[in-house]
Amino acid sequence: MTDVELTPEQQQVRDVARQFAEGELGDKIAPYDERHEFPHQIVAKLGPLGFLGVVVPEEFGGAGLDYVSYALIVEELCRGDASVGITMWAHNSLCANHIASFASPELKRRYLPDLTSGKVLGAWGLTEPGSGSDAAALATRAELRNGQWVLNGSKAFITNASVASTAVVMARSDPDRKSRGISAFVLEKGMPGFASGKPYRKLGLHASDTAELIFEDARVPAENLIGERGAGFVQAMQVLEGGRIAMAAMGVGIAQAALDQAVKYMKQRSAFGRTLAEFNGLQGMIADVATEVEVSRLLTLRAAHLKDTGRPAMHAAAMAKLFASETAMKAASKAVQLHGGAGYITEFPVERIFRDAKLTEIGEGTSEIQRLVIAREILQLT
Repeated sequence: MTDVELTPEQQQVRDVARQFAEGELGDKIAPYDERHEFPHQIVAKLGPLGFLGVVVPEEFGGAGLDYVSYALIVEELCRGDASVGITMWAHNSLCANHIASFASPELKRRYLPDLTSGKVLGAWGLTEPGSGSDAAALATRAELRNGQWVLNGSKAFITNASVASTAVVMARSDPDRKSRGISAFVLEKGMPGFASGKPYRKLGLHASDTAELIFEDARVPAENLIGERGAGFVQAMQVLEGGRIAMAAMGVGIAQAALDQAVKYMKQRSAFGRTLAEFNGLQGMIADVATEVEVSRLLTLRAAHLKDTGRPAMHAAAMAKLFASETAMKAASKAVQLHGGAGYITEFPVERIFRDAKLTEIGEGTSEIQRLVIAREILQLT
């Protein structure tokens, strides 16, 4: 068996995700994108399919699938629409996975069944207005007062922030200990002092929800600390490994969607008495895009396979995320170019695909951070 050979079960999972995307996303999502509206009814359909608890163990209501299956689901959903795709994988990779990986059995039993069923959505708060790539510089504080944690600060650019009922949040519990002074907590909407901001107006992903999380003397029960005090940053870095695999899969899905649209248009559009598909120069362009999409897919599945087999995957995940995200942007740009003027109007999907692609080069660590991770591994720098 090769690293990327799919089992019958993985093929079946991919097929279910593809059928959902073809039936529920695509053209149907365009009105939501235009209105900057979160598609609650569409996202709610992910729960019964097991897509909101993909890697969570079955004992807590999850599907208990492997990361290869997860990457395939993310790719297919993002091929249909990246807004729904990022909603799903941020919920899975970040919030639910953090709880499933590091929380106490009591916290898992309390929060995971509602997350995996889709009864509630989850968010994950690490990035702040003043700390993005330098995540360890976060300023949100957590103080233990009278048996409760009290959080003050805010998180920025948080996917699902205003639609989620459960959030995992990193805060500085021991200011003098740098990254080892950061702890992770589970918060619920309704806890005193915890709120979300108004959703951002974004370049792309208009049908996804992105907003601030705000803590003003937010009171959190002591038992909602995830794992040990001071372990939050280490946990977050491990969670991001899986998140980068999902972001890579998102890049593959967007790139494939761009390729699909380019091929469709090239076969339909004629110029100088021939279809665009008959022009040698354009054939070369589409061949290059298709090759890079396939390389991105293989890198992503390899990273997922390494994670499934318990081998180090951070380096592979960074490579996959870097290459797939830049391929998504390149494929989307080429698809718009192949459409000519038609690619610049909202009537054609490539306009939305182009806007959505850019986030993949920024989220879950910018391309520059991925290159840093890769280089430090190659050069064996600590």
